This record gives sequence, structure tokens and C-alpha cells, in this order.
Amino acid sequence: MVKMNRKLKVSIAQINVCVGDLSGNTEQIIAAIEQARDVQSSDLIIFPELVITGYPPEDLLLRPRFLQRIEKAIEQIATASIGITAIIGAPRQQGHSLYNQAIAIQDGKIIAAYSKQKLPNYRVFDEKRYFTAGTETCVIDVKGIKLGLLVCEDIWKSSPARSTMQAGAEALCVINASPFRLHKSQERQELLQQRAEQYHCPIIYSNLVGGQDELIFDGESLIYDVAGELNFQAPSFEAGVYPFELTIDAAGTQVLPRIESDNASIYQALVLAVKDYVSKNGFPGIILGLSGGIDSALTLAIAVDALGAENVEAVMMPFKYTADISKSDARKQAETMGVKYREIPIEPMFDAFMNALSNEFDGLQRDTTEENIQARSRGVLLMAMSNKLGKMLLATGNKSEMSVGYATLYGDMAGGFAPLKDVLKMRVYELS
Repeated sequence: MVKMNRKLKVSIAQINVCVGDLSGNTEQIIAAIEQARDVQSSDLIIFPELVITGYPPEDLLLRPRFLQRIEKAIEQIATASIGITAIIGAPRQQGHSLYNQAIAIQDGKIIAAYSKQKLPNYRVFDEKRYFTAGTETCVIDVKGIKLGLLVCEDIWKSSPARSTMQAGAEALCVINASPFRLHKSQERQELLQQRAEQYHCPIIYSNLVGGQDELIFDGESLIYDVAGELNFQAPSFEAGVYPFELTIDAAGTQVLPRIESDNASIYQALVLAVKDYVSKNGFPGIILGLSGGIDSALTLAIAVDALGAENVEAVMMPFKYTADISKSDARKQAETMGVKYREIPIEPMFDAFMNALSNEFDGLQRDTTEENIQARSRGVLLMAMSNKLGKMLLATGNKSEMSVGYATLYGDMAGGFAPLKDVLKMRVYELS
């Protein structure tokens, strides 16, 4: 006879790790385990996909020494896991094959490992380059409850979940590194609801959070009950260790998700992307060109929310054609937001270029060439300041401009990171 209302205390470790930082990531993992066990009294803690390496580790996986260090990290984590079951994500070499695994550690010992079966190889994913697909199901026992392990893409396909349930699983634990895009949250929820209803089992879905180059992971980890009802949703774009008591055999009390607009989610994603790109690459702050226009104004707001005003510097570079309102708007925004601000006129630079090119341009009409020299003069100044001060230069162009070529190579396209590169112009207005 099935026992009713069996409960499992679960902690979801929605943490922000850095690709390649094995020691730092391991410290975060161990700290989360200690919090779940010692503070939250959880039976189980679930981490995201490839949490030890960060996602995506890409060609780091081709280094034998890197894979050896991963095994050492797993040993450290196992030693710290006495008194709790931990499910962590890591790449592991077995023979001549490398697998993307969910590793189950219980009371300090590895008790099982599941190899991801469905390897995504589209859009931003390139897993078939590095990994071999697994073929076996994996079910573990935690407090007398049978938990099936899956990794990210596996839940989007029907066969891995079906075979895992046939192997005796009573609940599914899915570890993920699922990047943010608009309306992806709704797609995830609809899928998990469908799977929970289909197999009449709870689903624990742990997702990575943080920015990694052009990818942003929004977290928003989820727990669904046997009736396909959403029991728990972790915050978007926020790292943390979130406890929840899951009822295995019956529907529990639904925890309503935080409802946000599309623009709020996009803005949070952009802020997190800038914060993590700058901090994970070791820059002390950022610098950007402030024109008085809406693109640079929005970029400045994002930068301040990401790093704080004290770590942001804005530079206005007027020319003789620059309208007074552009200068006054830029100055007012910088003052309002409390960032360091300076004005550097570019006319002397422009004149020097024109004098140097006077023979080559003799007899030719003025056209976009001269306009581009203005933009490139600004680019040279900003890159020089970035080099000298060690600060990351943010480009301020949006996707609409880049798509139609309304941008100057080596001018307003200059920069180490472009926060608005995937934001269309109409969305720029809405976000602003």
C-alpha cells in the first residue's frame, strides 16, 4: 500500500557560478550544502547543470588537467555532504567518453551518476561537440522515496522521463542550465505541468542563475506536485538556497509565482548580464559615452543598477554640431544618477584627421566619411580611457541599428560589451 502524504525537505541551490573557476564554484557549492543541512534541515539539495564548471565550459573540457581538477572538486564536495543527499552537475570522463552528468552524493559517498541523454546542438548550445549521450536511467533512494535524475534537455523530450518513471521513480529531479529569453519562463512552466500531469509525479527543477558572456541564466527554479500544480517558484535573476517541503503523494498548497511584465524581466536580465560580465572578468568598473540620446541613457541606467554609481563613468564628447539640449540632457542624467562625468570635445581630433587627409580628400564632396570620423574619434577616446583606467567600455548601440548597419565600425560599435545588442529600438523606449 502506498503511504500517503510522505514529505521530503528539499533545498534548491540556485547559485551564480563562473565558468572555469573550479575552486570558487566548489566553495559556493559546499557553502550551499552546509546551509541546506545545518540551517534549513533539508534531506536533499539540488544544484544546477554543470554547476562545478559553470555553463558553458566549452573548450576547457578538452584539457585533461581541467577534467582531473573536476574529480578533485567532486571529492571535496562529497566530503562536505555528510548528513544530506546532494545532486550536483559536472562533466565526467569515463573511458574515452565525456558525459554531462547529474551526480548523486549521499552521506559523503557518490551513490549514482546519470548521464544526459538528449544533447542540445542548436542556437547557443553545442553539446555534441564535447559530450557523449547517455543511455541508462538513474533512480536513487532518499528517505525511502525514489527520485529519478534528468538533465535539462532530457525533460523536453518524452523518452528520458518515461523510461525513468518506468524504472520506478516517484519524483523527477531535473538539473538545468537554461538561458533566459522572453517568454521562456511560460514555456518551462507549461512543459513541467504537462510532464507532472502525464506521469502523476512531482518534478523538482533547479536552474542556474547569472550572466556568462552573451548568455543570461534567470534561475526561476520550480517545483510541481503530482497534480501538475506549481508548488514553488524561486525568484528570477537572484541567487540563493531555497528550501521547500514537498508532499510526494498528494497535491500541496500552491505557491503563486511572482508576476512580472516582459519589460521588468528584460531589464533585470540586462542588469545581471552587465554585472556578471564586468565582475567575472575582473574589471573595476565601466566607462561609456553619454550622448544625450536614449540608447546611452538606458545603458547608463543599466550600468548604475548593475554596479553602483561609484563604479560608473560617463563621457560626453561634443562636436560643433552637437545640440545644446544633448549636452544638458547628458549632464543632467549623470548628475541625477551620481556618476563621474566629464566632457571632452572632439573637434580638435576631427580637425587633425581632416588636415592629415586633406590631400587624399582634395576635390571630393563631404559625405558619411566625415560623420564616421566623428564617431571614430569618440571611439578612440573611449578606448584610450578604458585602457588607461582599466575599466570596461560599454557599447550603447541597439539591435535595430546593428541590424540595418546604422552604426560606425571602430566608432560607436567600440566596446567590450554591448548590453542592448539584442534589444530592438521600440523595446529601448519601453524599457526607458
